Amino acid sequence: MRKSDPQVSEDAFDFLREHADAYVEELIAEFAAERDDHGLRCWLLELIAEARSPSALRVFRDELESMDESLRFWAVRGLEMLDTREGERVLDEARENGWIS
Repeated sequence: MRKSDPQVSEDAFDFLREHADAYVEELIAEFAAERDDHGLRCWLLELIAEARSPSALRVFRDELESMDESLRFWAVRGLEMLDTREGERVLDEARENGWIS
């Protein structure tokens, strides 16, 4: 996804979207390491959401406090897609704290 060719990047994203659950730990590590490319960070968080892995709960919880609306969106979406009691609790807490509406 880091290639300068947009089609190659898009193809890589599409592949990972279909197989995100198999790469969730690597996606989480890449998200944590990436600080410069906003678009890539959004893509990575979207892919982490697609994985629907409970191991991503902390990533989503941390991004609920982000000043970046796009990252907050994918954090909320990721927690919704987890469909767990813990995810719902985190969303409820974020609403109570005014981080999300």
